[in-house]
Amino acid sequence: QLPALQDRGVRLVSEGRTQYFTLHEKTGHLVTADRIDREELCESVQQCVLRCELIVEGEMKLYEIEVEITDINDNAPIFKEIELEEKISEITAPGVHFSLAEAYDPDSGRNSLQSYELSGDEHFSLAVQTGPGGDQRPELVLTKALDREEAAFHELVLRASDGGDPARTGTARIRVTVLDANDNAPVFSQGEYTVRVPEDDVPVGSTLVTVTATDSDEGQYGNVKYSLKKITEKAWQIFHLDSKTGEITLVQSLDFERGNAYELEVQARDDGGLSDVAKVTITVADINDNAPEIMVKSALSEISEDAASGTVVALLHVQDRDSGAYGEVQCSLERGVPFRLE
Repeated sequence: QLPALQDRGVRLVSEGRTQYFTLHEKTGHLVTADRIDREELCESVQQCVLRCELIVEGEMKLYEIEVEITDINDNAPIFKEIELEEKISEITAPGVHFSLAEAYDPDSGRNSLQSYELSGDEHFSLAVQTGPGGDQRPELVLTKALDREEAAFHELVLRASDGGDPARTGTARIRVTVLDANDNAPVFSQGEYTVRVPEDDVPVGSTLVTVTATDSDEGQYGNVKYSLKKITEKAWQIFHLDSKTGEITLVQSLDFERGNAYELEVQARDDGGLSDVAKVTITVADINDNAPEIMVKSALSEISEDAASGTVVALLHVQDRDSGAYGEVQCSLERGVPFRLE
């Protein structure tokens, strides 16, 4: 009851540094105190829940509150590069597939990326493959033989759409350059690279792993360049790929609590447009770099000398941001005090 709450005193306590909710003193309504961005708070999490606690100080009680943040279609699919270039030999037989850059949409469910479509030229069509995780991978398919003397370039538009109502779209322009023959595609030395790195133990600028692909062709067709074909926004800010050497270096310090694993797809491509793809998995190992934090959520400032045994005098909250054994916390009370800890 609102009058009783006002007499006893209530406080709202949220986890983390940002207070997203507050309590309206006159109505008792739970109201937002800051802008809530689901994609920022719950990247790659289907159910986004914010938790806070209502503390009734006069009664020494607390009530847990869970607020689910539902998604709206506030993001359109985007391509990392809106100008794409493909190089295809004029002797390439119809039916050959060429992988294209994927779009990224941070929204979830139907509001996320749903489909691709291609327009612009009769020589090409679009095929969409489904990856192991259900993601869609667009591919350019040559449907009609190319003639460099007839047309040295072809202009296409790749459109990505989400399932919102109305749907939001993103586009990338594809410029296809018709080249002479290229007989061999680059081949990675291994299909998957795996590296395990301790957090905060590797300085910025260090090389984590070097991917290597070879091409049997000579000259420009044997010249291999590396690029990141698929990478999340967070990983984009942490890792850098050298397009010539294949070295993946650290741009930003690793923090297990911010991310414990990253998956990248690296493409090796020769000047003739043929390519190979390898998967790179970087796992971050947790170290004990966070001390337990103790928060006094509510406490009595004084207590009567004849207070009954079992009277609650303080509500505490203890947490450790580390994982596994490093995050397990034991609490104890110093000896010789007339209190016990539950």
